[in-house]
Amino acid sequence: MSIAIRTAIAAVIALAVAPAAQAHRSWLAPSATVLSGSEPWVTVDGAVSNTLFYPDHVAMRLDGLTAIGPDGAPVQIQNGSTGKYRSTFDLQLKTPGTYKIANASSGMMASYKLGGETKRWRGQEADLATAIPKDATEVQVSRNSRRVETFVTSGAPSTGALKITGKGLELEPITHPNDLVASEKARFKLLMDGKPAPDVEVEVVLGATRYRSKAPEFKVKTGADGVFEVQWPEPGLYWVEASVRGKDAAGVASNAGYAATFEVLPD
Repeated sequence: MSIAIRTAIAAVIALAVAPAAQAHRSWLAPSATVLSGSEPWVTVDGAVSNTLFYPDHVAMRLDGLTAIGPDGAPVQIQNGSTGKYRSTFDLQLKTPGTYKIANASSGMMASYKLGGETKRWRGQEADLATAIPKDATEVQVSRNSRRVETFVTSGAPSTGALKITGKGLELEPITHPNDLVASEKARFKLLMDGKPAPDVEVEVVLGATRYRSKAPEFKVKTGADGVFEVQWPEPGLYWVEASVRGKDAAGVASNAGYAATFEVLPD
């Protein structure tokens, strides 16, 4: 089968990675980000909603959910449940330090014509060659990935859980994600497949918009080294989002998205 690879059509891209301007936003919101005491628990909500941190659209699927402990090893997630508008799960912080909670997904999408009709397919790269009929025409393919994260700490902050995977669009904290203060700038590094992502627009939005006529919302850009800075205008729970589109080494259209929830404390 001969597949002519082009930039994926807009409809296919939109299904895979929602841009920052789109109303629906994916998020993870922990019941607390900094905890104390012996082996505390944290409950996390996950949803895709119109209003940040208020579940009003659909629940987040938990298929790609993982939690990484202070030693860099996976930690068991407990009591996972998916409802109509939100998913929820618990995590026990048995070891002091920082934990990274992430929900990641990746796959391929294709659009092609067969018998005069436009067909679409979504799945994993290993199945792509057999999924599209040999007589298909106008084949367009894209590789898509999405990662949604948050961070929680028991006791003193640590960095063992903050290592990146080197796959897709990721954030590497320079300022610790559980040590954010409204009066201080925070620095982060954005990476695409493990390499600095330069000149990427990052959206920063303060949550709890349901009870505000207008919440602080602004954009910053990464530098040549992938680093960007955020000056938090006030305390609260913030949503930070970025996306990168381009082509990979094989010429396949690549669409990657990242979003994270951070709690910013008063000074």
